[in-house]
Amino acid sequence: MTTVTQRLGGLPENQRRKLMALGREVSFPAGTRIFEEGRKADRFWIIRSGAVKLDLHVPGRRSAVIETLGEGDLLGWAWLFPPRTWHLGAEALSPVRAWEFDAEVVRGLCHEDPVLGRDLVLACAEVIGHRLRCARTRLMDLYGPYGSGV
Repeated sequence: MTTVTQRLGGLPENQRRKLMALGREVSFPAGTRIFEEGRKADRFWIIRSGAVKLDLHVPGRRSAVIETLGEGDLLGWAWLFPPRTWHLGAEALSPVRAWEFDAEVVRGLCHEDPVLGRDLVLACAEVIGHRLRCARTRLMDLYGPYGSGV
């Protein structure tokens, strides 16, 4: 899969600079819960280093790990669409360094620059499709009848 930073690399330099100017460097120690499923999605991150697990709450069972993210990956896409709540949870598996973006500010930039907005939404759509496939596969592995997967 193409990482978000690779997709953004296809943006004209001035658009990439506009977006990255809105980011700020953050870090999370290993074991930090970055966000929880069902809570307000008001920011997103592009991972610079480290690993983050995405998990899904399963009532009566331990949370299912859906995917592990690393360098160049987008962490969080729910900020784009109402109701703007997280669909999964996220936890740092190792120390993580990332660029953090305020979702409201980025949505404003997308309205000001529709070409940048379109390209960012397309990059996020790739991530959404990939995450849905990962979630389906993981849940079938865990809970589907034997032999029911593709």
